[in-house]
Amino acid sequence: MTMLAMQLDGPGRPLRFIERPIPEPKPGELLIEVAACGVCRTDLHVADGEIPAHYPIIPGHEIVGRVVKTGSNVEGFALGDRVGVPWLGHSCGVCPYCRIGRENLCDEPEFTGCTRDGGYATHVVADAHYCFQIPASFSDVAAAPLLCAGLIGWRALRLAGDAQRIGLYGFGAAAHIIAQVANWQEREVYAFTKAGDAAGQAFARSLGCTWAGTSDETPPRPLDAAILFAPVGALVPTALKVVAKGGRVVCAGIHMSDIPTFPYADLWGERTICSVANLTREDGTSFFEIAECAGIETTTQPFRLEDANVALAALRDGKVKGAAVIVPSL
Repeated sequence: MTMLAMQLDGPGRPLRFIERPIPEPKPGELLIEVAACGVCRTDLHVADGEIPAHYPIIPGHEIVGRVVKTGSNVEGFALGDRVGVPWLGHSCGVCPYCRIGRENLCDEPEFTGCTRDGGYATHVVADAHYCFQIPASFSDVAAAPLLCAGLIGWRALRLAGDAQRIGLYGFGAAAHIIAQVANWQEREVYAFTKAGDAAGQAFARSLGCTWAGTSDETPPRPLDAAILFAPVGALVPTALKVVAKGGRVVCAGIHMSDIPTFPYADLWGERTICSVANLTREDGTSFFEIAECAGIETTTQPFRLEDANVALAALRDGKVKGAAVIVPSL
């Protein structure tokens, strides 16, 4: 039996359509038939070599599919179960971080679509310990962006604490999901887009954002927190200028351009800057409960498996509204 996939042979090279044998799941692993796989900005960082990867690699870490085979010692999953596979694909379980439930900081992690093959394929093998049951209320395509855009956005939102007024810089896949969660929690959401992106601002307002403007604009009220989904380091000092005393700037990307120098006065007043690193299993279980309760609706644009390069180009050029999703059955 063979599988189809789009493989990245090295940084800066286009993905290549391949056919190869379907892998066997090892102990503790699941073999999953992929129904949908979201296209994430992190995939661009892998493709560009900005994040170290094990090439050749099959990208994709927002995977929804069904279990078709299990390895030994698998508990909690059965054949036919619909599962989701996120970015963090494995942790060592023994380092100091894993032992205290901070496996997102594991010293020897594996990452789906980066150091282990991902979901731009008809089949994928995943560590069952890092697979999640997907609520039935979400279709395969609608659920795919939740596996990273949703999960990382959720972790970023939690790091923002109880902030009432939250700014979201970069209104793409993650922001359009987390804006809905924040609105459901009765917070005020302020959306920031690139200059000239009137469509993105209208999209943000349609999802209940209190205000939408460009990233160089000052919102009508000081923010309690800002979450940066855009991987632009220059936005850190920009966000600090509009965050009130005691506020926090959360950098949600796994990769970001360098942060320029800025006056200490912009940080003073007990403002803080922090980053988001990967996710924990608890992030996954708690987020899917919230996503269902909040009635999250994802906006998606489907692509065929063989059009993965087209999907990545559209994401790079800012031409995707919501989230791009690869659907192997198309």
